[in-house]
Amino acid sequence: MKIAVLKETRPGETRVAASPDTVKKFVAMGASVAVETGAGEGARFSDDAFRAAGAEIARSAADAANAADLILKVMRPTREELAVMQPGATLAAILQPYAEPDLLKSYAGAKIDALAMDLMPRITRAQSMDVLSSQSNLAGYKAVIDAAACYGRAFPMMMTAAGTIAPAKVFIMGAGVAGLQAIATAKRLGAVVSATDVRLAAKEQVQSLGATFVTVDEEAMKNAETAGGYAKEMSEDFQRRQREFVAEHIKKQNIVITTALIPGRPAPKLVTEEMVRSMAPGSIIVDLAVEQGGNVAMSRLGEAVEVDGVIILGFANVPGRLAADASTLYARNLLNFLSAFWDKEGKTLAIDWNDEIIKGVALTHDGKVVHPAFVEAPAPEPAAEPASEPTNGETSGGGEEG
Repeated sequence: MKIAVLKETRPGETRVAASPDTVKKFVAMGASVAVETGAGEGARFSDDAFRAAGAEIARSAADAANAADLILKVMRPTREELAVMQPGATLAAILQPYAEPDLLKSYAGAKIDALAMDLMPRITRAQSMDVLSSQSNLAGYKAVIDAAACYGRAFPMMMTAAGTIAPAKVFIMGAGVAGLQAIATAKRLGAVVSATDVRLAAKEQVQSLGATFVTVDEEAMKNAETAGGYAKEMSEDFQRRQREFVAEHIKKQNIVITTALIPGRPAPKLVTEEMVRSMAPGSIIVDLAVEQGGNVAMSRLGEAVEVDGVIILGFANVPGRLAADASTLYARNLLNFLSAFWDKEGKTLAIDWNDEIIKGVALTHDGKVVHPAFVEAPAPEPAAEPASEPTNGETSGGGEEG
């Protein structure tokens, strides 16, 4: 079985879908691996390192994908990349189907079995395969480091002969994987940390990391989590009251980091322009949701925006700013996922299309879109021809109106 690892071509993408370590393991499992030349440059994985691990270095994406049964990427392919993939091949990547749903028809039309790693079910079996968690962990850490780099003051309290420096006050909005890592990192740097989340279950996690959990209504939060472990959108009344509460809290903060995302929806707006302007000059806001529209008013993708002395950071691809670690963790996610469906005797991938994990990630199979969230509803059957033409606006037949 041939596995191809393609170089990422989307602007700003520094990660790669394999590491020398995972290549070595794939080879040990009996697969041949072709890595497109330069695929690991952004993560500081050289062609020589991949070659030493047992990979063939291909001169182009077309050469790497030629006769490949399995293609590994970080981000969804461009149409040019899709064109080099062989019919019947399996593609595993962060496909973001909600961002570009038309691509699903392209996968199906090319007869590519597309597996979206970003739709991995949040179940115990799949924890080691969860790319959103591995990448969000790094994003949460990096958000605090970026904030600290831009903040013109120290994070911890410092007692000196010349006087005492007060610790930075950091507010984390959203206590998922990224938010919890941001809390832990800010605490390690000595800040006074508070956090909020719509899920009441997050309260204990926030407090276990030494931060203060703040919210306007704990009762309304009890039903705010899906069975899959994601946050649900709250009622308009809760959102209004929470905004008023948060507006007062944000005024006293030096750093705000927002991490709130809802799968398949634009990022919820959490920080208004008025809230931004209420903060003291020199304050920092990091919007980790900027790629899905942003949690913060006036944040801009890929830019640092200054509003009345408050700096809003909207870095794109934050995990990619730690490319070596992000690639290593993502590559391990892929290895763990593929190992679970590996036929050791046949030395090939043997996907069980009825498996719970596969049902969660499979977008296309056998030339069809198969994921329940993206399968188009069948057209209704045409009504039976009436026995006679209706007159005076009445319907034919004697049935009641449904």
